[in-house]
Amino acid sequence: MHKSLTAALLSFGLLLAPAGFAEAEESSMEDPRYTWDLTDIYPSKEAWNQAREAALADLKKIEEYKGTLGKNARHLFEGLEVISNSQQKVSKIYTYASLLTDENLQIPEHQEMEQLASIMYGQLGEATSWLEPEILAIGAKKIKRFLRKEPALQPYRFYLENTLRQAPYTLDAKGESLLAGFSTPLDAPSTIYSLIANSDIPWPEVTLSNGQSYRIDSQGYRRWRASENREDRKKVFNAYWSRWQEYRSSVGAVLNSHIQNQVALAKARGYDSVLQRELHTENIPEDVYRTLVKEVNEALPTLHRYFKLREKILGIDQMHYYDIYPPLVSLDKTFDYETSKTITLDAMSILGDDWVKRQTEGMNDQWVHAFPQKGKRSGAYMNGSLYDVHPYLLLNHQDDYDSLSTMAHEWGHAMHTLYAIESQPVQTFDYSTFIAEIPSTSLELILQEYMTEHAQTAQEKIFYLGSSLENLRGTFFRQTMFAEFELALYEKVENGEALTGEKISQIYGEILKRYHGTDQHVVEIDDLYTNEWMFVPHFYYNMYVYQYATSITAGTALYERIVEEGEAGVENYKNLLRAGGSDYPYVLLKNAGVDLATPEPFKAIIKRMNLIMDEMEALLAESDSSNS
Repeated sequence: MHKSLTAALLSFGLLLAPAGFAEAEESSMEDPRYTWDLTDIYPSKEAWNQAREAALADLKKIEEYKGTLGKNARHLFEGLEVISNSQQKVSKIYTYASLLTDENLQIPEHQEMEQLASIMYGQLGEATSWLEPEILAIGAKKIKRFLRKEPALQPYRFYLENTLRQAPYTLDAKGESLLAGFSTPLDAPSTIYSLIANSDIPWPEVTLSNGQSYRIDSQGYRRWRASENREDRKKVFNAYWSRWQEYRSSVGAVLNSHIQNQVALAKARGYDSVLQRELHTENIPEDVYRTLVKEVNEALPTLHRYFKLREKILGIDQMHYYDIYPPLVSLDKTFDYETSKTITLDAMSILGDDWVKRQTEGMNDQWVHAFPQKGKRSGAYMNGSLYDVHPYLLLNHQDDYDSLSTMAHEWGHAMHTLYAIESQPVQTFDYSTFIAEIPSTSLELILQEYMTEHAQTAQEKIFYLGSSLENLRGTFFRQTMFAEFELALYEKVENGEALTGEKISQIYGEILKRYHGTDQHVVEIDDLYTNEWMFVPHFYYNMYVYQYATSITAGTALYERIVEEGEAGVENYKNLLRAGGSDYPYVLLKNAGVDLATPEPFKAIIKRMNLIMDEMEALLAESDSSNS
């Protein structure tokens, strides 16, 4: 049941927003309503340390069960219970340290706590490394007999059956112990990258057209790349990516180390590739990945149509890469945190009173760290690893529509966790990443539809429709582009080729320019911007990104069922969330009516994108007609 630290982070509920950063200028707000309360986990750091020491002692008890699980069904159950309880304790210890660290990455004491918790994951892996080989040695026939004989084993049924399925790629006890001992150092590239990206790079300052100087770090870049002033956008792009380029060799070495590690681990287990490992682990057909990439590439004309529409609305002669982010029309509205909460809850009324009640209760409690502050981790995520506490959400709210959308996204994760905890035992509440991004992306879609429906002017409606298009670009097309790039890197290493920062930028640039139609003069992209891969943390999570694209596809399909079927569609949607990790994610989704191994769901989302553009063009034509 043990996983590497990176896998554990994802498995134990660290759900990240799509690649990019969701920060703003630092906030001085220290109102406890807008910071999370970690005392719900441990009352103090001292209590955390006591729990850590107790958990270390408990790890030694696991060894007592080695070689005994095959005695009888009850003994198997007791051994699995001891290990499961230890996993929950270690998860709780890591979650507390991780959340505390993310409040301010510059505090050494908290970094040390997180490192100690990370080391515990390695120790847990070593302590349980014999488990799966022993289950395989017991054999399928005897395990099935135990399951029939001992009702208490039922929560472990899926785990046991899945372990037996993994037999060809599970090493003997000695081999598993050896790999487990390397889990912490093998996860080092991700830690190093995070420190470089969030703490170590001295970011430049630029003076924009308003006469003010701004630091162009991840927060400043995200804010000012959407400026309505084109020269400001270009200046921000050039400053940001020029600074990243200075670190291209070192960041390239870090990413290459991560990829080399994963390729070596896959080979050690007998997999043909990292892609095979990542898909086989959750029993996802390779057709899902391949079909996604194929359908997206065939649909690039639709993406190019969007860029041409953007070019027309912005009133520019030639789209450049720095013209991607400004809104198509201006919206004279702000969405402060409380307003964002109210709108989100109103939009979610389509999912029923019980949904709104639960989300309201969570929003009004101290589950969220809402605003940016010095040293705080960039982006947004939901951590739902604590079965006996509640989810925690990290946001960097900046009172704009994008922050409102991010709020809806992360609460989709949180609500998924709540429904899974309600319906599943601790052994199967932990859902797959493949399923995890569906409620987050579908809640974004529900919000977009709500905002469009309640728009008070044609311009405001165009703004929300444009945001819908941008969401499809960023989540469906862009994440697939990332997935294609990521796979290309793994295949290069698997073929024995070398990767440097310069080579990685070249590979990324070729894919980036193809997706954006640079050869057809759809979007011009300067070579400097091919360094963009450097600020994407998701490349350290092993084939994570494609699941954003499959999830928005599945979320769209499920949303359409909600609209068409009403209460039956809502119940179908909630049943998927309630299922947690009780079956393979592809099976759960297929049971909900969506088969991502076929082209149809992907073609449907492309059709939706074209319909949105049809509606926008009609609104623009109507506006032009009334103004003539």
